[in-house]
This record gives sequence, structure tokens and C-alpha cells, in this order.
Amino acid sequence: MPPAESPRVVTLGETMGLLYSDIPGSLAQLPTMRLSIGGAESNVAIALSRLGTPAAWIGRTGDDSLGERVRRELRAEGVDVHSVVDSTAPTGLMLKERRTNDSLSVYYYRAESAGSRLTAGDIPVGLIERAAVLHVTGITAALSDSARETIFVAIASARAAGVPVAFDVNHRARLWRGRDPEETYRRMAGGADLVFAGEDEAAILVPGVRNLRDLLLGIAALGPTTVVIKLGAAGCIALIDGAEYRQDAVRISPLDTVGAGDAFVAGYLAEYVARASAEDRLRLAVEAGAFACLSTGDWEGLPRRDELKLLRATEPVTR
Repeated sequence: MPPAESPRVVTLGETMGLLYSDIPGSLAQLPTMRLSIGGAESNVAIALSRLGTPAAWIGRTGDDSLGERVRRELRAEGVDVHSVVDSTAPTGLMLKERRTNDSLSVYYYRAESAGSRLTAGDIPVGLIERAAVLHVTGITAALSDSARETIFVAIASARAAGVPVAFDVNHRARLWRGRDPEETYRRMAGGADLVFAGEDEAAILVPGVRNLRDLLLGIAALGPTTVVIKLGAAGCIALIDGAEYRQDAVRISPLDTVGAGDAFVAGYLAEYVARASAEDRLRLAVEAGAFACLSTGDWEGLPRRDELKLLRATEPVTR
């Protein structure tokens, strides 16, 4: 494994404390909840680490127990952590309410959080320039003006150093609070080499277009050479260096789909930095995404490479 100071994928964003329950019910009545951490960018970093691709996470956490847990959990997963500890702001908190088996609501308590105060000065000198990929999401851009500008500084640093930029739209409507994300997302896509989006997210980047092929072409026209549209149980479609691809999903009985999109992106990036073929990148993406759906939690069930064979297992017990 390369030394920690030379990570292959660098990502940045907010990671929060996370409270959730494995059983359905209202937060008004549930007697207990589980404590974990959650953040799209750190989920990708963990997934990459488990797949054997070194990764680094840049963020800002509070000088509190939740912040300590975030830093400890990420380091325990082999992620190279670069976190400013902010003594004047708390670590954010996320609550997940699974009212029924088929419905999930997410509530954020991150206003004025340490993570929302991310600034360009929090980026370690030279870290992005030594990376093979910079990974960013639309979530960080929605948190605050300083976080959004930090994203654009990071993208500019990567491009100046010839480092590919991966952008996962990861739209969170509640974070935008009625603001229109289109201009920000299009600017991020224009600075990226790889763009990942769900079908509805792709339509934000290319307003008025719904046809999948036209969405691919419309996003590619913004600048990226790779565009991947995630279609959930239908797999994905992609436009890579001008060629179109389609990859079927792995058939599973999902338990919890949270984190599947992050696992998908990590699977693709793991093969991308390994210079694998487009087919192999998409194949690992859908396999990692499917595996993430087989357990609860944002990141706890993310797969290691040798576990992916379980997706094809025909016997429920291995002896």
C-alpha cells in the first residue's frame, strides 16, 4: 500500500454523528437508537479503503465526543484523516427515521456546525496535487458559502496539477432550502472529468431533458469525459470517452439502500485509478452498490473485494 502521505483518492466534506434505528417506528416512540457516523464523502473514502484503494478525507469536526468518534472511525477504516478540530462549533448530527420498512426520512442538525465552516485553508498543502483523483459532491457545496468556495478551490488545484476530478451530484433538496442548485452543479460538472448522477439529478444539470441518452450527451457537453447515470435496480448507463455503455444491476433482496450510491462511486473509482477497462469499472460499481444494500447503516456493510463473491453464492452457509 502506498504511504499515507500519497493517497490515491482525496475527498472532502462534512461527516456527522448519526443516530438511527434498525427497526421501523416513529422517533416519538422508539426507545433506543444506534450511534454511528455518516457523510457521503467519507463513505466513499471508507469504501475505497476496503476495496484496497488508499483514500484521504479532508474535513472539519468539533472539539467534542462526536468529532472524536468521526476521526477515530475513519482512521480505524484505514482512511488518511485531515480534520481541523474546531473548538467554537459542534460536530453536526443526522437523525434517520424509518417510519415503515419502505420509507426513510433524514433530518440534519448541521446549521453552524464545524463541518459547514470548511474553508480552503483547511486543505493540506500539496495533498490534492499528489492525488490520482479528487472526489467532490454537491452536498458540500450546499452547506455554506465557504464550503462551496472550498470545493471550487479544490477543483482548481486538482485541474492545475492534472489530477482528475470526480463529481457526484448527490442532491439533497433540504440542504438547498429553496435555493436553485443548477448553476453550482453545472459549474462543478464543468470542472470535473467524471460525473455521477441519478436520473433526477442528471435532469438538474440538463434542464428540460428526460431521455437518458440526451442526459448523457447534455452533461458531457459541459466538459466531463465520463458521465455515469445511476439507475438503481436497473443498473447504470454511461458515456465514457464518447462510447456508450450499459451495465445491469446485480439482483438482490435489498435490506437498506442508504450508502449504495457512495459504494457505487467508490467501486468505479477503485477500478479507474487501477486503469481497468470501462466495463470492469462499471461492473465493480454495481457490485459494490448492491453489496451495500445487504446490511443496515451508511458504511458498516461496505464490501471488501474478497466478499463480493458472496453476491454469486448459491449456498447460504460456508463451511
